[in-house]
Amino acid sequence: MSDTIQTDQRQSLADLGTIQDTSGTRLESSNPPAPIREQEIDAYGRAYATGKRKNAIARVWLKPGTGKIIVNGKDQTVYFARPTLRLVINQPFDIAERRDQYDVMCTVVGGGLSGQAGAVKHGISVALTRYEPALRTVVKQAGFLTRDPRVVERKKYGKAKARRSFQFSKR
Repeated sequence: MSDTIQTDQRQSLADLGTIQDTSGTRLESSNPPAPIREQEIDAYGRAYATGKRKNAIARVWLKPGTGKIIVNGKDQTVYFARPTLRLVINQPFDIAERRDQYDVMCTVVGGGLSGQAGAVKHGISVALTRYEPALRTVVKQAGFLTRDPRVVERKKYGKAKARRSFQFSKR
């Protein structure tokens, strides 16, 4: 029984362009096309996603519509009274150029208003890519699919806050 051992004959980085597999056929090492993702829709024609930011968790349902955004049963202008928070929520639609094309219904729990707005933004971004997989690259390049992991550090015993010590007094 004779086993043949193949040695690597590549001399430069340019030789890495063509690689042969074990059967001897030549493979081109070009970038394969990105896998095509499938649309993820429920029985009601909605895309669902969960968004998180700080201690806030948002459950988001997205469906085609007129651009109405309902947060915890209230309109977005009532729930998020500050214009900056509404701007944060609408960023994924502006990046994808889909403003006023989808209705959003979401429930948010935990955290403050800023964290809740960030959670809704994250949830809308993920739901948008699940409804229209072609938008994934645009939304991902904007950084909206990345979950921001920063949360408040817990308080430790013997400290005033997480790291701050009590005020020192010599007397």
